[in-house]
Amino acid sequence: MRRSVYLAGSAMVAALALAPVSAAFAQTARPATAQAGGMPRFAMPYDEKRGVFSFATGLEDSLPAVVQVTTLGSSRGPTTGETEPKPMQSGSGVIIDAREGIIVTNNHVVDGGTKYTVDMTDGRLFDAVLIGTDKATDLAVLKITATGLSQVEMVDSDTLRTGDLAFAVGYPLGLDQTLTMGVISGLGRSGLGDAVEDYIQTDAAVNSGNSGGPLLDSRGRLIGINTSILSGGSDPLGLGGGGNDGIAFAVPTRILNYVVGQIREHGEVTRGSIGAIMSSLSATRARDFGLGIVRGAVVEDVTPGSPAEGAGLRRRDVITRIQNRPVANAGSVQATIGIAPPGSKLSMVYLRDGREHTTELTVEDQAAARLVAGTSAVQAFGAQFRAIAPSDSLGDRSGVLVSAVEAGSDAAQHKLQAGDVVTSVGATSVSDLASLASALAAHEGATTFKVLRGDETLEITLGG
Repeated sequence: MRRSVYLAGSAMVAALALAPVSAAFAQTARPATAQAGGMPRFAMPYDEKRGVFSFATGLEDSLPAVVQVTTLGSSRGPTTGETEPKPMQSGSGVIIDAREGIIVTNNHVVDGGTKYTVDMTDGRLFDAVLIGTDKATDLAVLKITATGLSQVEMVDSDTLRTGDLAFAVGYPLGLDQTLTMGVISGLGRSGLGDAVEDYIQTDAAVNSGNSGGPLLDSRGRLIGINTSILSGGSDPLGLGGGGNDGIAFAVPTRILNYVVGQIREHGEVTRGSIGAIMSSLSATRARDFGLGIVRGAVVEDVTPGSPAEGAGLRRRDVITRIQNRPVANAGSVQATIGIAPPGSKLSMVYLRDGREHTTELTVEDQAAARLVAGTSAVQAFGAQFRAIAPSDSLGDRSGVLVSAVEAGSDAAQHKLQAGDVVTSVGATSVSDLASLASALAAHEGATTFKVLRGDETLEITLGG
C-alpha cells in the first residue's frame, strides 16, 4: 500500500513539474488560455512565495469545521458505583450548518451513548445534543450551541469521477486533526452488508477515529462522510482494530443530504418502498438465466397491488439500471429507493428472458409496506424469509427459513440471523410462508418469534 501511494505521489509531482508556473496563477485552479490544439491549460496549485505545490488554500477554510466527537455513557463492564458517564468511544464529525450548529458523524460513533462532547480545532469544548441517527446509512446528526463556527461547502457527489483527488480529515488513532490524501478509487460500491449502500471508495488513509469525518475534494468541498474500511485482521466495518490497507468507504453527499434532511425535519428517516423482494445477480444465477452479465438485481418476488406489480415487474426480472444509474447488485437498487421520497417516480431498465425493457413506478411509504408478502418470499422487519428447501439440509424441521437480514434493520439489531428457522410468531405456529404472512399481518407493534438456531431455541422480539 505504501509503495502504491508513493508511486501515485511521484507521478503527480512529475506531472506538476512539467507545467509552467507563474504568479498569475499561483494558488488557483482556474482554466487558463487554451494551448495549441485546443486543449485548455489549467493552473496548478502552486505557492510561488514558498516555492511548493500545495492544496492548502483550497482545504484550509474547511479544516476548522472538522471536529472530534466523544461519546460518553455507562460502562458495559463491572460498575464502580459511579453514575457520571465515562468516555466510551470517539470519532470525527463535520459542521455542515454553522448557524444552527449542525454536525454530521457516524451512527457507530454515537451508538450507546448518553452524552456527547465536541472538541473544536480552536480548543473549545461543547456538549452536543443528538438530533437523530440512521443505522442503515451509519449517519448521525448532532447539534451544538456556539458562535464563530465554520462549515464546509457541499458538492453533489454525482459529479465525482474515479481518479479525482480526495482528502480524508479526522482524528485517527488518538492523534490531533489529521489530513490524508488519495484518489477516488471507485463509485457506487455496495454489497458490504448495509441496507442502503452507494459508497465512494478511496485510498486516502482512514483509520480508527476517522469515522464520521469528511472526505473532501481538492477544493475543500464535502463529497462524503468516511464510515468504514476493509482491512486485514479487521471486520468489514473497520471496527476490529485493523489498520489502513488503502480501501476506505464514504457515504456520498447524494445520500447524506436526504438522510440529514429527514433527521433534521422529523428526527428519523422515512424511506420509500416498491413492494419487491430482490437479491444480487451472481455468476451462477446469470448462467441459469442465460445472461452474459454478472451485475444486476434479481426480482425474487412481487407483492400483489404494489408499485412493482403495477410497473409490470415479475419474478426473475433482472434490473440493470435505476434512475439512469447502473445497478451492481440489490444494494444499488435499495440505495436509490431508500432515498426516494414516497410519491416520487423511478425509472428502471430490466432484462426479461434476455430482452431489455423499461418501466416507471411510484414509490410508496415504507411504513405502509411493513410486511411484503409474495408467493415465494416474505419480507418484514428487515429480514427475508422463504420456505425450507431440501438443499438446506435441515432434515425434517418444520418452519420458515430466514434467508437474509439487512444490516441496520430491526431484525439485525435484535440478532435475528440468516439460517434461523422460525417456528412460531406469537402464539401462532408457522409451517409455511402463508402461515407466516398471516401471523405477521395479525400482529401490530412488538412481535415475538420463536427461532431454532442449530440445537438452540430462542425467542426474539421485533417491532418493539
